[in-house]
Amino acid sequence: MSDRVPARLPALLGREHAILAFNRRVLAQAQRADVPLLERLRYICIVSSNLDEFFEVRFADVLEAARAGDAGASRRELAAVAAEAHRLIDAQYAVFNDELTPLLQREGIVILNHAERDAAQREWVARFFQKQVRPLLVPVGLDPAHPFPQVANKSLNFIVRLSGNDAFGRANAIAIVKVPRVLPRVIRLPDALAPGRQAFVLLTSVIRAHLGELFPGREVEAFSQFRVTRDSDLDVDEADVKNLRQALRTGLTTRHFGQAIRLEVVATCPDELSAFLLRQFALPEAALYKVNGPVNLGRLNQLIDQAEAPGLRFPAYEPVWPQRRLPRESSIFARLRERDVLLHHPFESFEPVVEFLREAVHDPEVLAIKQTIYRTGSESPLMEALIEAARRGKEVMVVVELKARFDEEANINWAERLEAVGAQVVYGIVGLKTHAKLLLVTRREGGSLRRYAHLSTGNYNPKTARLYTDIGYLTADPELTADADAVFQQLASLGKTRPLRALLQAPFTLHRRSVQLIERVAEAARAGRPARIVVKINALTDTVLIEKLMRAAQAGASIDLIVRGACMLPPGIPGATERIRVRSVVGRFLEHSRVLYFRWGEGEDDEVLYLSSADWMGRNMFRRIEVAWAVRDAALRQRVIDECLVPYLHDRQDAWVQLPDGRYERVATDGVSAQQALMCLYGG
Repeated sequence: MSDRVPARLPALLGREHAILAFNRRVLAQAQRADVPLLERLRYICIVSSNLDEFFEVRFADVLEAARAGDAGASRRELAAVAAEAHRLIDAQYAVFNDELTPLLQREGIVILNHAERDAAQREWVARFFQKQVRPLLVPVGLDPAHPFPQVANKSLNFIVRLSGNDAFGRANAIAIVKVPRVLPRVIRLPDALAPGRQAFVLLTSVIRAHLGELFPGREVEAFSQFRVTRDSDLDVDEADVKNLRQALRTGLTTRHFGQAIRLEVVATCPDELSAFLLRQFALPEAALYKVNGPVNLGRLNQLIDQAEAPGLRFPAYEPVWPQRRLPRESSIFARLRERDVLLHHPFESFEPVVEFLREAVHDPEVLAIKQTIYRTGSESPLMEALIEAARRGKEVMVVVELKARFDEEANINWAERLEAVGAQVVYGIVGLKTHAKLLLVTRREGGSLRRYAHLSTGNYNPKTARLYTDIGYLTADPELTADADAVFQQLASLGKTRPLRALLQAPFTLHRRSVQLIERVAEAARAGRPARIVVKINALTDTVLIEKLMRAAQAGASIDLIVRGACMLPPGIPGATERIRVRSVVGRFLEHSRVLYFRWGEGEDDEVLYLSSADWMGRNMFRRIEVAWAVRDAALRQRVIDECLVPYLHDRQDAWVQLPDGRYERVATDGVSAQQALMCLYGG
């Protein structure tokens, strides 16, 4: 089909629906009999965490659009997204109640409510309440002098309706009890009280059993747990502040009290109490979620952590050190002078990256270290190494992204510690998040300076490096390292840099070059040459890139998209996207690597493969600092193809295929698993 008379392109799929569809796939993991039972429960928790972020960020935008935009269309979209969210949450609780809870009981792991506890267990719970819980509770009776209290985002609370009069003879019927966040949400009973079983009680059940003790002389007529989710975007006008770090630290104190978006109550909550709460939070009926079980299933992670049942978890997997390519006993710098080293996490250890930095810290010939930080966690050996480097007198520059959502506080704390020891800390570019993953070391060698770099598709976080699939790239390539240095210079000085030779950078060249590569493949297809695109990313929502992919498919290119999360491109539509296949892999590890492969002919020079920190989303292309780099070494390029693309295109255990209407179907329930195959490849 020629692009000269382009066919009409199909409408794109809704982004919010695509996000919820991804969480449907995560929920399906909790229903798999071949997944260990506690891991199935963990997927339930992951869905809860994902949905919290969905409401805090994405649904808040939908709600705002409904209020500010075309009332009819926006409200219909709001209603459709809310309805799908309700169905997903109902399904989540059904899986927990009807499937997982009976299976856990069969394994001797039980969550006992008040009615199920025997006399000895109730006595223990009563003592626990009196000693550990009651001293921290401050019930608030509502009246004109005691208005409805501030309720923090995602905090746990009780609403209580009381009979009779208070101590001052007044009939104020409603009280609110805040549950302190310092208390554990899941408490294990002593083994002696549950012989042969592991018995747990939820904090809400403990408080529920003793609510009456909080209101002496009055009777509790009705009650419910409740939890409100709020808009959590930090409202900071970067162009108007003089110190972004101080402004963000101030903003963090108000984030917990943003606009209410969702109200969760238990299914038994009386209508009058839920209606009262909706009025307090100025929410419509559609924002009410009555759940058949504990509010916030995500807290059951504490049960998973406490349960003693190794057979109900995934077998332990220890990432391997790439001894053949990077011998432990040799200098990493010396090895990189011979060849580039590619690391495939979590199958290969993240420790070589830590050792690369540590070697730089202790090497007297290393003069300067520069690194970007997006999500590194509250504890980080890399950040400690940078602090040590500054103490040793090396030139240390760290680009700390203060606006990494939900990691702002940890990043601010690291920035302050780095500055305290003399490191140069910059916060990127106003209006743009620095999402690129770069670590650059400058070393004196003979009479000149030589640079070494680490580039990555994922964060500098050793913990998530054991859970996420990512590619790390260690190199001494002069062009790559010079480009990395140019990016750091630009981030610090804000000046124009020379054209980059080996790196693509957002918001300047990454989007444009991606479009050019797609068009080049389309041109090859029209000429009858081999034309192939395989892209592995986490999300595909950029409308220009989607349109270019659809046009390339119409021209005859064969396109495979491995998109873990939201994908707005509808595949498989005759005459439009039938040459495009979209699949999503949801397994033990979170798919996170970004790999871009393009072929436009039969020659060795007719293909290119990029690794990237960016997904194909508008925000990544135009509102972030991102980088992508071509893998020039033919052997390493083939390795990326063989490990990051081919197994995922043939996965028949964890893969889903996307249908034209946005729904997904599992490819199969048995057969090869890409992640399992890679674990076996690396000896796990």
